[in-house]
Amino acid sequence: MSEVSQTPLLDRIRLPGDLRQLTPDKLPQLADELRHETINAVAKTGGHLGAGLGVIELTVALHYIFDTPVDRLIWDVGHQAYPHKILTGRRDRIRTLRQGGGLSGFTKRAESEYDPFGAAHSSTSISAALGMAVARDLQGRDNNVIAVIGDGAVSAGMAYEAMNNAGARNERLIVILNDNDMSIAPPVGAMSAYLARLASGRTYLKLRDVGKQLTRHLPKRLDRAITRAVEHARNYVTGGTLFEELGFYYVGPIDGHNLDHLLPVLKNVRDAQIGPVLVHVVTQKGKGYAPAETSADKYHGVVKFDVATGAQVKSKSGAPQYTKVFGESLIKEARKDDKIVAVTAAMPSGTGVDLFQKEFPNRCFDVGIAEQHAVTFCGGLATEGYKPFAAIYSTFLQRAYDQVVHDIAIQKLPVRFALDRAGLVGADGPTHAGSFDVAYLGCLPNFVVMAAADEAELVHMVATAAAIDDRPSALRYPRGEGLGVPMPAEGVPLEIGKGRILRQGHKVALLSFGARLGECLKAADELAAHGLSTTVADARFAKPLDTDLVLRLAREHEVLVTIEEGAIGGFGSYVLQTLADHGALDSGVKIRTMTLPDLFIDQDTPAAMYAKAGLDAHGIVAKAFEALGKDVTAETVKLA
Repeated sequence: MSEVSQTPLLDRIRLPGDLRQLTPDKLPQLADELRHETINAVAKTGGHLGAGLGVIELTVALHYIFDTPVDRLIWDVGHQAYPHKILTGRRDRIRTLRQGGGLSGFTKRAESEYDPFGAAHSSTSISAALGMAVARDLQGRDNNVIAVIGDGAVSAGMAYEAMNNAGARNERLIVILNDNDMSIAPPVGAMSAYLARLASGRTYLKLRDVGKQLTRHLPKRLDRAITRAVEHARNYVTGGTLFEELGFYYVGPIDGHNLDHLLPVLKNVRDAQIGPVLVHVVTQKGKGYAPAETSADKYHGVVKFDVATGAQVKSKSGAPQYTKVFGESLIKEARKDDKIVAVTAAMPSGTGVDLFQKEFPNRCFDVGIAEQHAVTFCGGLATEGYKPFAAIYSTFLQRAYDQVVHDIAIQKLPVRFALDRAGLVGADGPTHAGSFDVAYLGCLPNFVVMAAADEAELVHMVATAAAIDDRPSALRYPRGEGLGVPMPAEGVPLEIGKGRILRQGHKVALLSFGARLGECLKAADELAAHGLSTTVADARFAKPLDTDLVLRLAREHEVLVTIEEGAIGGFGSYVLQTLADHGALDSGVKIRTMTLPDLFIDQDTPAAMYAKAGLDAHGIVAKAFEALGKDVTAETVKLA
């Protein structure tokens, strides 16, 4: 190897402008270095590795051919954007990825001008890109707009809505379909690369336009027939009929790891003055890192790992993951009731449904990235006597709110929503936080809304949901490990709308809803050390609310503090409404509600995020002291 080739090219690249100074023959070396840098960075931080490794060459090619950030480059979801971040001035911070105060795990407008649109949920890129293209044309500019979307994300309804609109409008727009699952493409190789170059080249496009001019003067019926025949013939060779029918000019498929194939096609597409174009690129998720290539999930999401072996760091606590507890509990209920079925929207392992699927493959349904469809599909199952559990992240259920209201709640259908990732989620940050579900579900008539305080309670709530057969219900639980509490052999249905008291006192009452109960118990210990006798209660249900318990706590204590890991407008608001309705606000009790603050909290460890939100034991103690008109700092010094 020559001395020149041994020089790290990546060290010369601060911004894409530096990349564009290289000759094309240097790009494979740069891609290799970028792949190694991505692997080593994610090994230190954890994150989404496989997707990024699959688009290394594509990332290099896009920044080489297009004039970013003048040309807008939008990455759908953002899982694959780590290499993009390294090339766009953020390499010096890439090992802060997903850490407190560090880089986001997704694209983020506030982070860089090279991130023109923030993305964390899937299938938004084409809509955003079309908006940018229309804005460009309205302003008389001529920059390119490029959206990169995966084969899974392009299956979602929103992506098709955007393509349908783009095809009808005919704005100049480039969509890169990153097909990393071979779910669409035939085998790719030299012939398909040649055809893609030919079809995207100026000669073919000029002939195509000449043909359009000639047929324009023919009768409309004949013109349409000839045009469709030409396109059909081309699609017979190159594929892409679906995208052509939506109004896109289809190019591909091409090998997404071969820069000799990528560069000329992207250049042709860049220079073509036509409407929306879809370039079909086939890649391999996890490419270039053997442990990822051989893993079933291609290292989609990983914790910190050893680069040499690929071994991921294991948790030392030994407490079960809430997701696993849900999956195992659902299996136990399904063994007793053959009407129980599970539905997930492309997240079987993320929601624990994969465990259910192994035992009941015919009763488990992964509908793809289609939360709206998933909810109404569950509604259809419920009308026929089945008991569907819709296992969907809290933040993703937001996408299907209209269906929850109209197709489920109004019809009072007994669909059971299992809301994983409730509350703050740590490294994935604000886009994945389950902050709003209590507020947006609790306001709906006919709903039961419950939250598990620990993993044992989750077992009982799965059994409770299975038993609710006259209305919809939702059970929420956090991401990560439980508290390590003793686990029941099987779930026992809870009495609907009834909470429980875990510790009895008489001065301060802490009423918890959800997984902050452990912090409430710690806070009670600290308050007791200050001579403040404290009751700790677990509401279990936000709706129906345990009115008797709420009124009793307000009546028997000087201070009542509600604690929840949700936004303003949720559990605390329901408690205040109940107290007001019963005239209890005039009784002299000092009431405080503790919720997530009215802001989006950036990624950090869950403990640090909850501390920032004031929802840890220290924050709860401080709130109780504030209600009593005392200074917690002074009292602590006095106690010491």
